[in-house]
Amino acid sequence: MRAALALVVALAAPPTAGWEAGREYVYLEGSPGTVLEDRVLVTNPGPRRLTVDLRASRAPTPWIALAADRVTIPARTRAEVPFTVAVPADTPPGEQTATITASAGGRSEPIRIHLRVIGPKVPALTVEDVSYSGGSVHYTLVNRGNTALSPRVALHTDGFLTGSAARPPREPGRLPPASRVSLSERWDAPALDAVDLRVRATAAGGVRAESALSRTFVPWPVLLPLLLLPVPLWFRRRAKRAGG
Repeated sequence: MRAALALVVALAAPPTAGWEAGREYVYLEGSPGTVLEDRVLVTNPGPRRLTVDLRASRAPTPWIALAADRVTIPARTRAEVPFTVAVPADTPPGEQTATITASAGGRSEPIRIHLRVIGPKVPALTVEDVSYSGGSVHYTLVNRGNTALSPRVALHTDGFLTGSAARPPREPGRLPPASRVSLSERWDAPALDAVDLRVRATAAGGVRAESALSRTFVPWPVLLPLLLLPVPLWFRRRAKRAGG
């Protein structure tokens, strides 16, 4: 048997409550600012010694610190490699995932890590940068809280001549904490009217946000005479100054 094939990775029973030995992944739970401990067992059942490389991959990689990134295991021996997960103090509550991979001679064994960061959830949402151009209303949704949101957004219009109207709400998708998304919605402006455009967003937990924009729409056949009106008056004033 080749030494590279004699690699067995198991999960040790960590000192965390509720853990059951023999499971296929690590489950850790802690508050922001805490350091969690666990360990991985790497077994070499083959007849030759085996050198195994260990690395943490995927988010949150910077949080994981392995006691060793390489271990040499004698034949038919098991090595225990501790690791820690340091949860930053500003981490929002929610689920995080990571993987520790053990590799030897072209073979790899992944160990999945599921981390649940506990703490109060503070949902917050804002609607920003509302504008109208090219026949569409443009706006930006910003998740200002520490929990993911699935907002519903509706466009409301209130015109002096055309009255009030509301579009059915749309669902742009999941918005993670501290993220933003720029959106646009097609809207046919009236030929002549003064309109308040209002973008309203709601999400679970009573989250509400709103932003408005006022626009006046005047067709060129109406606007052109108004622009030319001061021109004859200007010529008359110049003629009076010249004595004509």
